[in-house]
Amino acid sequence: MTDAIKPLFTAHATATGGRNGHTRADDGSVEVNLSVPKEMGGPGKPGTATPEHLFAAGYAACFGGALDFVAKQHKKDAAGATIKCAVSIGPREKGGFGLAVALDVTDTSLPRAELQALAEEAHEKICPYSHATRGNVEVKVTVHGS
Repeated sequence: MTDAIKPLFTAHATATGGRNGHTRADDGSVEVNLSVPKEMGGPGKPGTATPEHLFAAGYAACFGGALDFVAKQHKKDAAGATIKCAVSIGPREKGGFGLAVALDVTDTSLPRAELQALAEEAHEKICPYSHATRGNVEVKVTVHGS
């Protein structure tokens, strides 16, 4: 069962040519050429991206915003946190392909235990990417505080 939302903003993008094509946000804010990486049997053209690159960049930015939001609620500052996101793709046991995500959260201005609690709250309660992947994509969150 899905949880209905009240849309505040909607992004639109169009892709042509699939994984060896081109994708562009309708407002021109994001535009990239795509190619299947050599590791997956593709051409791995230099200067191109994959859908996993785009997902990783979006998830990292979104999680950083969620972490900062949660920190502010607790009268903390996580605006300087660095979020690294790795998105892996591979064959699933049940067929087809699936994703796995690793989020690496670093903020040395906060004690590790505090950062861990903030990251868990951001992951469980706030981040829409975390909500979208929950129960469907393995997401590992690792934190590095002071």
